[in-house]
Amino acid sequence: MLESTRETTADRSGVAGFGAVFEASAEAMLVLDPDADRIVDANGAASRLLGHARDVLVGMAASTVHPGQLPALIVFTQGVQAKGRWWTHTLTPRHGAGRVLSVETVGTVLPNRLVLFTLFDLDERRQRQVDREADRHMRAGLSEWQRMERIFRDIERENQLILRAAGEGIYGVNAEGVTTFVNPAAERMLGWAAADLVGRDMHAAVHHTHPDGCHYPHRDCPIYAAFRDGAVHQVDDEVFWRRDGTSFPVEYTSTPIRDRGALVGAVIVFRDVSQRREADERLRHALAEVVSLRERLELENAYLKEEIRAGSHHQGIIGQSPAIEAIRRQIDLVAGTDATVLVTGESGTGKELIARAIHEASRRRGRPLIRVNCAAVPRELFESEFFGHARGSFTGALRDRVGRFELADGGTLFLDEVGEIPLDLQGKLLRVLQERSFERVGEERTRAVDVRLVAATNRDLKEEVRQGRFRGDLYFRLNVFPISATPLRERPEDIPLIAQHMLTGAAHRLGVPEPRLTEGDVRRLIRYGWPGNVRELENVIERGVILAQRGRLRLDLSEGEVEESTPGEAAARPDHAVASSGYRPRSEAERRARDRAEIVEALALCDGKVFGPGGAAELLGIRPTTLASRIKSHGIKKA
Repeated sequence: MLESTRETTADRSGVAGFGAVFEASAEAMLVLDPDADRIVDANGAASRLLGHARDVLVGMAASTVHPGQLPALIVFTQGVQAKGRWWTHTLTPRHGAGRVLSVETVGTVLPNRLVLFTLFDLDERRQRQVDREADRHMRAGLSEWQRMERIFRDIERENQLILRAAGEGIYGVNAEGVTTFVNPAAERMLGWAAADLVGRDMHAAVHHTHPDGCHYPHRDCPIYAAFRDGAVHQVDDEVFWRRDGTSFPVEYTSTPIRDRGALVGAVIVFRDVSQRREADERLRHALAEVVSLRERLELENAYLKEEIRAGSHHQGIIGQSPAIEAIRRQIDLVAGTDATVLVTGESGTGKELIARAIHEASRRRGRPLIRVNCAAVPRELFESEFFGHARGSFTGALRDRVGRFELADGGTLFLDEVGEIPLDLQGKLLRVLQERSFERVGEERTRAVDVRLVAATNRDLKEEVRQGRFRGDLYFRLNVFPISATPLRERPEDIPLIAQHMLTGAAHRLGVPEPRLTEGDVRRLIRYGWPGNVRELENVIERGVILAQRGRLRLDLSEGEVEESTPGEAAARPDHAVASSGYRPRSEAERRARDRAEIVEALALCDGKVFGPGGAAELLGIRPTTLASRIKSHGIKKA
């Protein structure tokens, strides 16, 4: 209402009133001067609807009663003035208490350019309509009830066989939510007799409370919604309540029932899903356990792959000497038990191979053999390595870690170099061995473990105990069944078999043709003292395969080392070792003949070349000057 179009209403202020009809009307009425944006008069009904006293309304700006709607107010009053009468639902006056009113505004033109607004409360109108419907139903009364009851009785009679045979609970409710029939399965599940439920509010009887214990209003119930909106409702996350006050999880379908197009109720089919929920819960627990074990299995898998790579060329304990046969007998004796085994012996004598043989012959062979090199575990990580740790237990512990004891559960734990465990940490190991349980670092939960222990050391643990460097109680706990790994120098008769086995394996791993192992090579290997035992022999054989030329193995053993070790070692070897090796000592003439034949063969292979790369001296593995001297001694003439 533009200021320029406004006119003073002083000449019209003399209106004395708008009559008895205006004053007594039950509908709210306002007389407006649209040009001045002013309420000229208001009746009592308008005062009650708008929440303002009449004397406050009179003189108030019409746009104040319709805040934020001045453009719509202008458009509507102009339409009324143009048509004489008009109505709208877009104007929403504000009650004196601040709430927005939903009204229908009907505008009528009055003399002197005034406009009469009649306001109809739409909420009140809707309530009157509901009341009329209720009144109609009440007048229908008994006949309507009897008709609905007859419908459900017909449903129950026509489907009696199905209702009795069905494993699901089935019941019907009319449009008021009152139970009309209940089948036997529903009686069993709910603990109610059908006679006690028919005629009652079913929701109040069995569906009154949510699973969390809070009240379940009728208006929110999907069962009742079916005969309000005519749609089928399926629910799978609620509970029904038994007569004894206990609840059980259900899934149900509420299907509306129509008679001549009118919704008259619903049929509900439900089933008890307790067992399925329990199965789901067990599955969730199983999945959680799978997740918790995943890291362990991954670690075991990675560990086993590493062990397979490291030990794939060990196909068993090689040898036929009395010492090896004695070890095999000891393995057979102890493998069937869970006794702790202590394997002692020099470095490189095959202690780990003995531990693996014990594991493979035991009932635990289906579980892993977990190896720990005690000498390689830092002091500060000892507990974490052996027992594992919980996430956040120390700086850098970003996730839970499974320890070696837990990895070996059900299997065998091999503690290599057990003598290297620091004295102050030996007590922690002893406790686990005694109690068969442990706690991860940073975790209070005690975990039981079933582990068979095999320990190995190259130290004299008795002497270590005497010197105070090893706990006596731990030594006695480990030394239940001792096995001593015999040094290679004390069983020379096994050297040819071991060397040939390693030669075949090394050639296969390196992808080269397998060189020959000659009698001369065997003699050199037997004469050598092998301070590094089988591990050193393996290295020498592999290096010889790499250096091999024209199918001839080249053993990198200096003559000085062989000869130096020969007198003392020969004296130390038992007579049966030399005899059982299968090599009869040759006479001087035989030895010289053999030596001469090998030199001739080498010269032929090298086209008479003695010195330099590819020469006979390099092929035989001796110094060129030594070869030249032997050529002269044997009277060999170069071609």
